[in-house]
Amino acid sequence: MTPSSLARDLVALGLRPGATVLVHASLRRVGAADGDMLAALLDGLGPEGTLVVPAFTAGNSDSSPAYRDRVQGLTEPQVAALKSEMPPFDPASTPSEGVGRLAEAVRRTAGRVRSAHPQTSFAALGARAGELLAGHAEDCHLGERSPLRGLYEAGAQILLLGVGFEVCSAFHLAEYRVPDPPRRTYRCVVLRDDVRRWIAYEDVDLDDSDFGALGAAFEKDDAARPDPVVRGGRVGDSHARLFPFGPAVDFATAWLTGNRSLASSRTRHKTA
Repeated sequence: MTPSSLARDLVALGLRPGATVLVHASLRRVGAADGDMLAALLDGLGPEGTLVVPAFTAGNSDSSPAYRDRVQGLTEPQVAALKSEMPPFDPASTPSEGVGRLAEAVRRTAGRVRSAHPQTSFAALGARAGELLAGHAEDCHLGERSPLRGLYEAGAQILLLGVGFEVCSAFHLAEYRVPDPPRRTYRCVVLRDDVRRWIAYEDVDLDDSDFGALGAAFEKDDAARPDPVVRGGRVGDSHARLFPFGPAVDFATAWLTGNRSLASSRTRHKTA
């Protein structure tokens, strides 16, 4: 498998020069090396295109599921020691976590741009990288003051390489657009003027547990339309999907509004 063969697969899927694409990928499933996949994407997008990836970090937070797993069974002194050693987020150097090798390859590439959020940053290369990743508000993980809003308005596409809708971060934008979404407090440690400090903020209580069902419903609805927008095919050794950002988020907003309201109603009825 070479950059050229991967690029041919991407073109067959529908990737075009000048596009803006948010990519989620499992290179293990695709069977591609980091550099080869990155080269293929940049070749397919050309100099006017823009490649965006999640560059999320969870290791600097004491309010994340990953943290709760780490401290389970620890004593109070052990928890205190763990928190004192947590590395603060620095957009220039903090590695991404749990979002795959392609994301890290983009983050490490010279000239990349990274948004400033200490938990849910994005990294990008290309013509619109700086414009799309600017102004990522500290108290807005993935909502209207995050790069997802800019990608929505830019008519971006979403590319899933060897992964399913379960990891489609664009669906989180829809969580901010449902009526009265639940909120909670987040905490993390950051670097400010070379000083390590903890910050806390309130934001939407993010939940991707039903994204697989949401994606299946989106794909089924799209397939029934006379002009479907989801394109599927092989890239390397795995299945891939390419589809427009806007219709996916619009469908997700309506689906979450209906399905989560129904689930909440059922929960209240059970506990009443």
